[in-house]
Amino acid sequence: MLSSLLVLAQAAGHAAEAASTHSEAPSGITKITQDFGLSVPLVLAQIVSFSIVAFVLWKFAFKPVLATLDTRQQKIEAGLKYAEEMQAKLAAAQAESAGIIKKSQVEATRIIDDARKSAKDFLDKQTQEATAKASDLLVKAQQSIELEHRKMLADARTEIARLVVTTTERVLAKKLSDADRSAYNEAASRELASV
Repeated sequence: MLSSLLVLAQAAGHAAEAASTHSEAPSGITKITQDFGLSVPLVLAQIVSFSIVAFVLWKFAFKPVLATLDTRQQKIEAGLKYAEEMQAKLAAAQAESAGIIKKSQVEATRIIDDARKSAKDFLDKQTQEATAKASDLLVKAQQSIELEHRKMLADARTEIARLVVTTTERVLAKKLSDADRSAYNEAASRELASV
């Protein structure tokens, strides 16, 4: 294809030379081409070949590169948008976690206060129970002491009565009968009870 274009350009160049030799005064373009040594067929061939190379580069190089650049640009924009969304979600998550932490701290404080109150109530209850037990023990001890005191007094009366009877027997130097003993015992007990 390129060779046929070159042949066509040369033919056009020969026709232009023939036309310039037939005319008497060279035209402005012909004069410029002659002064600079340009060959019209070669210039036309270079224009055609440049156009073909430009078209091929556009079709197979620039267009895919531009498509890739557009795709990358879209991915970058999507990535930036995603990053902004994630940053917003992160901020929301941090705010939510801060709220949860604050709520947990309030709940923990409430639980600690409840535990302290329960401990104080338990301590007060234990103290009251201990006081009540101590009072009961004290009452029982006093009752036991009173009972022991009465028993001791009764034992002492019995012993004193026995001693009175024994002393009376010795003083009187005779053996007393059971009825006399009982009478002396009762009299001694009444005396001791009145004292």
